[in-house]
Amino acid sequence: MMQSPPIPHDAPPVWRGQPIVLVGLMGAGKSTVGRRLATRLGLPFVDADTAIEEAAGMSIADIFERFGEAYFRDGERRVIARLIDGRAKVIATGGGAFVNDATRALILSDALAVWLDAPVEVLAERVRRRDTRPLLRDRDPLVVLRDLAAVRNPLYALAPVRVPSAHAPHDSTVRAILEAIGR
Repeated sequence: MMQSPPIPHDAPPVWRGQPIVLVGLMGAGKSTVGRRLATRLGLPFVDADTAIEEAAGMSIADIFERFGEAYFRDGERRVIARLIDGRAKVIATGGGAFVNDATRALILSDALAVWLDAPVEVLAERVRRRDTRPLLRDRDPLVVLRDLAAVRNPLYALAPVRVPSAHAPHDSTVRAILEAIGR
């Protein structure tokens, strides 16, 4: 019987039916791309931020304002742990979820993490259209995103799949993810 050759370490990851978790900075398109990716794969889609708001009975902005970021991150970790239940689905996370050590370890061990990577200038243009993001309140989005990218991008780079998310249509990002995961 012939043995199959070993898979090189730099080979693209092949999706094996575990949850696909989209990570990246705010404005990268995790929710929009996630919905379209789930549709293409015939899977359920879950926006972790929406699930957090439903669990807390209040908006993320209100959670930040009333209880602070540390409290929010703890609740975010618990909700994501509940969502990663072994069933195939696409999960869009908030920009800071993958920064939490415990949340990142869970995602890396029990899901396939996909980093939607975009230049901060593109992200700043996208997030200027919405004023619901607590980390941007009364601040210049470009400055905030540069600071966040300096801290978070090295952590996002731990995701086994990295897909550019620039000024292309969302469907091209979806196609790039599908190709990267062997679909």
